[in-house]
Amino acid sequence: MALGSHMKAAFGPSWKQVLCEGKLVEGIIDPGSPAVLIISTSALRSLELLRGVRSLTKECHAAKLFSKHMKVEEQVAMLKNRVNFASGTPSRVKKLIDIEALGLSRLTMIVLDMQADVKGYSLFTLPQVRDEFWDLYKDFFHQRLLQGHLRICLFGPIPSANGKEFKGKKRRVPNEQVAEPQLQILSCVLF
Repeated sequence: MALGSHMKAAFGPSWKQVLCEGKLVEGIIDPGSPAVLIISTSALRSLELLRGVRSLTKECHAAKLFSKHMKVEEQVAMLKNRVNFASGTPSRVKKLIDIEALGLSRLTMIVLDMQADVKGYSLFTLPQVRDEFWDLYKDFFHQRLLQGHLRICLFGPIPSANGKEFKGKKRRVPNEQVAEPQLQILSCVLF
């Protein structure tokens, strides 16, 4: 839910037209060209993040761009419609851009998932995913960012000064371990 709120705020008063409409507008809205692209380390994490924008995707379903249980051909067919949100892994996103199934003409925001997995790896630290992301960034996003046509949102737990995650108000829980932070304690930093 927090990601959906951040997206509404980031797009301002026009959020409904950009993020919720489901019709293609010839000459203005190309098929398979999302306004928001969410990039994460895994298929499961991509699905978790899409749940955060579910309220915005009722009329126009989000595109799932990862290889787990999905063939490229299925994704190409899905991208022939209007897409407002797309979420996936760097390798599949790059592959779909390379075969010209995923367009970037409407892309105004990239959400980078900063959540670390159980082993402590994130989008920038998991070796293979990190390298694939930076290739994707250099090839398709860097120039657009410099020209002011693209914003980046880092989405994940707010780190504290001591290197641990911010857990909100401290509560004393006798003989129990404090639960991990939920999506409500996430931040979105726009560049």
